[in-house]
Amino acid sequence: QVQLVESGGGLVQAGGSLRLSCAASGRTSNRYAMAWFRQAPGKEREFVATISWSGSTYHADSVKGRFTSSRDNTKNTVYLQMNSLKAEDTAIYYCAARMQPTGWGPSTSQGYDYWGQGTQVTVSS
Repeated sequence: QVQLVESGGGLVQAGGSLRLSCAASGRTSNRYAMAWFRQAPGKEREFVATISWSGSTYHADSVKGRFTSSRDNTKNTVYLQMNSLKAEDTAIYYCAARMQPTGWGPSTSQGYDYWGQGTQVTVSS
């Protein structure tokens, strides 16, 4: 089993930046594709980004050019740098992991085995 803990959420004004972190523990010797999802009140869970073990990334159209995912495998940590934040970015952000040594993970939540508890991001307008 792998445990994921997100951190770095908070309240920020529109146009500001936040960096989320997702720290993994447990069976971290395996290679995992990682992903970020978010869920706003009353809305479906939405794909944000995925990153392969080697660091290749894919971002949803809604965040391209503003959000950047990265990872440091020596620290078992994945990051989501969020710039130019908008009010519509307000959501709970979740980190997810899937055992996969190469390539991006899927863009569907059902494709992931491990999830963090989520961290709240609130963007004021």
